[in-house]
Amino acid sequence: MDADLAALATAHGVATWYEDWHRERKDVEDHSVVGVLKLLGVDASTPEAIREQLAAVREREKLGRMPGTVVVREGGTRELPGPATVTLEDGSTREAPDGVPGDLPLGWHRLHVGDQDVTLVVVPEQLPEPPQTWGWMLQLYALHSQQSWGIGDLGDLREFLTVSHGPGLVLLNPLHAITPTLPVATSPYSPSSRRFANPLYLRVADTPEYRRADPPLREAVDALKPAPAADGLIDYSAVWQAKRAALELLWPLAGEVDLESDPGLTDFARFCALAELHGPNWQEWPEELRRPDSPAVRKFHSDRVAFHAWLQRLLNAQLEAANDAARAGGMPIGVVHDLAVGIDPAGADGWLLQDVLAAGVHVGAPPDAFNQLGQDWGLAAWRPDQLIETGYAAYRDMLRRIFRHAGGLRVDHVAGLWRLWWVPPGMGPDEGTYVHYDPEAMLGILALEAQRAGAVVIGEDLGTVLPEVTETLERMNMLGSAVLWFTRDWDAEDQHFVPAEEYPRNALASVSTHDLPTAAGFLTGEQVRVRDELGQLAGPVEQERENAARDKAALLEALRAEGLITASSSDDEIIVAMHAFLARTPCRLVTASLYDVLGELAQPNLPGTMNEYPNWRMPLSAGLEQIAEDPRVRSVAAVLAERKAPA
Repeated sequence: MDADLAALATAHGVATWYEDWHRERKDVEDHSVVGVLKLLGVDASTPEAIREQLAAVREREKLGRMPGTVVVREGGTRELPGPATVTLEDGSTREAPDGVPGDLPLGWHRLHVGDQDVTLVVVPEQLPEPPQTWGWMLQLYALHSQQSWGIGDLGDLREFLTVSHGPGLVLLNPLHAITPTLPVATSPYSPSSRRFANPLYLRVADTPEYRRADPPLREAVDALKPAPAADGLIDYSAVWQAKRAALELLWPLAGEVDLESDPGLTDFARFCALAELHGPNWQEWPEELRRPDSPAVRKFHSDRVAFHAWLQRLLNAQLEAANDAARAGGMPIGVVHDLAVGIDPAGADGWLLQDVLAAGVHVGAPPDAFNQLGQDWGLAAWRPDQLIETGYAAYRDMLRRIFRHAGGLRVDHVAGLWRLWWVPPGMGPDEGTYVHYDPEAMLGILALEAQRAGAVVIGEDLGTVLPEVTETLERMNMLGSAVLWFTRDWDAEDQHFVPAEEYPRNALASVSTHDLPTAAGFLTGEQVRVRDELGQLAGPVEQERENAARDKAALLEALRAEGLITASSSDDEIIVAMHAFLARTPCRLVTASLYDVLGELAQPNLPGTMNEYPNWRMPLSAGLEQIAEDPRVRSVAAVLAERKAPA
């Protein structure tokens, strides 16, 4: 690569090479680097443009200008280009003649240096040590009861917390907001907004308006409950149509809705109202409506804005009721939410936060052994330069809103706080490259907001990640992930499963994840059958069956070595043994999925598929009432509850 282009890319955090899944150097093509730089507002289309942009970078460096945000760890200091004044979060001021003082309190402050006024964030060195406990991994949409309307809801969650045999935590799928139009998107990992919640999870009968309604109105609301879908799958659009109609009947009882106290919520509600009029993709709206700060948007008034703000307030109340149930049950962690990697660029956050997002980028992953063409997840990404210039305000706001109702947060693809694979418009996923973020800021702000909320943080660090990711999580008392299927000695000839005592302490352990075979699926080779049927196998089906059989034999050998099964153990007994194996690990948290414990064959999501597989649409085979009494659930809960802290 041309030296000037490489220098320009490095200056803007754009990778010109990376290590692939073989740990071998892979050079990035020039056109990919040029395309990603364009997404950052940097013209590298000609040698002249590259030289001009590089000269501008060097001029800024020569002037010694401060970045828009400075992050320091608690007790740390930083040199400054001159005497400064710090305005603390509480409004008081401190002089800083010799650099950032080392005794500043945690928080969000302002730093005044010369003619610059920048954000100063003092972040924790580490979080408090998480407790050792166990819990359930719950795809909430898949839970159902006699009271819920075709999808698991927050009422089901509250009930589950009281009948789930004493867990210390319940880890949910993302509950991020949808765009309230039809058809409703099903994937919880491609949300419209990560800052607000999904109204499909509302329990209509738990709203104050329903309780105040007279009998005829209640009867009219109850009559809207949707019938089960003929195919047995969750019909998100039918659920939303039914709940929306019911909530509209109750809306006249809501009273006046305050649209002044939370401008961010009002902006989101305005997006929802505009989407109902103009469609789900704001990029296709009339030109004058494509910016949230435009005169046409500011003049827009509709009763639907208040309606959608009311829905979020109902969600906040029901989320808090679930947290109250967790606290009342003495759960040391409680409800743990899941943070998706990104957002649908056509959705609410794509519109509201467009000034801190890279327009046109798609986040994905480079080629690897399982996806040899790479992956394009279709998600929008933060612009690291704009986060810095805006004081990470959008990132902070997102975290605060989630932590308001969370005892913990699982960060999907936590390596994305260090770097994300950007795919420029018009290019394939193998033509992207990594864009680097400031992990001191991304991790530090996450730790600050988590500490203030008294919450734990779990990073999904599976697959090929940089060593510094796992090392930093451990240093900061944030947990990594240890999945039974993957915790093997990959360098050994037989690639045996790692003994229980060799698992990492700093991790949340589980048998599987939503993207992997269930326990019963693993034992029966269901994943091979389904992937073969859908044409998803990279090699001959016979070879895949042989690989699956070898993996199963290796797992059974690991369980036998622990004395947990015999040659005559049934599949149900083997599944309990898998959890008993995890209970013997030193991992701080161990979780069980209802999909595994109930013996479900189908995994919730099959990566690489869209409509050919019912991703995120499969309810659990048993209802909440049956789950609470299921002997398999009781057995696994008893096994995990007997865990002892390591010596």
